[in-house]
Amino acid sequence: METKSENVSFGGVQGVYTHASDATGTDMTFGLYLPEEAKYGSVPILWYLSGLTCTHENAMTKAGAQQFASEYGIAICFPDTSPRGEGVADDDSFDMGQGASYYVNATQDPWAKHFRMWDYVTEELPQLVAREFAVDLDRQAITGHSMGGHGALTIGMGLGTNRFTSVSAFSPMCRTMDSDWGTRQLGLYLGEDREAWRPHDASEVMRERGFDGPVLVDAGTADQFWDKLKPGALAGAMTDRKQQGAFRLQPGYDHSYFFVSSFIEDHVRFHAEALYG
Repeated sequence: METKSENVSFGGVQGVYTHASDATGTDMTFGLYLPEEAKYGSVPILWYLSGLTCTHENAMTKAGAQQFASEYGIAICFPDTSPRGEGVADDDSFDMGQGASYYVNATQDPWAKHFRMWDYVTEELPQLVAREFAVDLDRQAITGHSMGGHGALTIGMGLGTNRFTSVSAFSPMCRTMDSDWGTRQLGLYLGEDREAWRPHDASEVMRERGFDGPVLVDAGTADQFWDKLKPGALAGAMTDRKQQGAFRLQPGYDHSYFFVSSFIEDHVRFHAEALYG
């Protein structure tokens, strides 16, 4: 692992690190914020998955999470959104390929060789972070924005409370099985069998298994991608399942990091209460 940068922030350290990944077969970069408490012992960790076109850097620099991670004494990890580099498959559209992994393990060529982001985010990166830093893998939570909200929900519910204390999302992709943000991508990554898509559709996973713990979802009523995100599908599934948690519609907010930064304190506090509970 190579340290790219480390900066003091709110008494803790915001670092950026690169390592060779076995899961993706590429070099991967991630950001990690450690609060001051990590100097004295292991701290809980919140995983933040970013959206389309993002890298590890977007939420790390725009969400304003460090202040609240410091206040509540938790680490936050910002993985990249896909494998990258020469020889890695890509697509001309912004919502497919590099920067748009949908956090799946691809099974179809040419994606299967490198696009194994489910394994990277859930297995390889946590083990690396726990080995190199003072974080406690017995206390993990997960959140994300847009495509990353889709990833947080599907991974959080998929692995359940054996892994995560709590799950949240900002403006998540809620219905990938029949949306412009999902149908083409899951077909190319996973093949034509739509049953293979179901574990990667947040509304389907919510309806089938839910999460045995608290869930928090925020969406803006002025989100310019509302028709692609299909938030009603997830809200309906949460209601039908009587899922513990809240689906909040925030009036006037759009899809941007201005929205995320407005409610990041709520989400960090929500997870801190579960992690320390």
